[in-house]
Amino acid sequence: MVGIVNYGAGNIFSLTAALDRVGISYGMINSVDDFDRYERIIIPGVGHAGAAMEKLKESGLAEPICRLTKPVLGICVGMQLLTAHSEEGDADLLEIVPLRTLHFDKRVGEKVPHMGWNAISPKKGCPLFQDIPDNSYFYFVHSYYIESDENYTSAFCHYGIDFSAALQKDNFFGVQFHPEKSGEVGERVLLNFSTI
Repeated sequence: MVGIVNYGAGNIFSLTAALDRVGISYGMINSVDDFDRYERIIIPGVGHAGAAMEKLKESGLAEPICRLTKPVLGICVGMQLLTAHSEEGDADLLEIVPLRTLHFDKRVGEKVPHMGWNAISPKKGCPLFQDIPDNSYFYFVHSYYIESDENYTSAFCHYGIDFSAALQKDNFFGVQFHPEKSGEVGERVLLNFSTI
């Protein structure tokens, strides 16, 4: 069963609808004690990373997330929260993955935000992308990106520059795209996570 971190900064309806479609049972994590009820954890997120981090701290859930040893999946801003720092709000984040979240502006000659379908290139062996072909298309909506790093990037995407479409460090996973809005391949990512 999957627990969804409910801290006021997630697009929970779209995520729960996708989990319903693929038959993954879930519940909400509203307090520290709720973490023990679930085998896997999802951190959703939309909007501003700095504001999302403040909400996560206010909810009292930030430090317990850092101590988790069960599989954790951050989606969009939820993935950015796993990094050390974001230029959005000049905010220190959870510092689970020692990378930075940067603004596309002035770094790419493309329209910002990066919005729409784009192909990703997963690294071999990442369990999130089992049975997903290379160059599959996923749905993105973001103005900030996580720098790519061979040690932690589990899938790359190109939008003016290469950036991290997905991350992995130990039991922590993240995807910059929205699997809940990415059709069958997105649903496959959620199903893969449910069996890690």
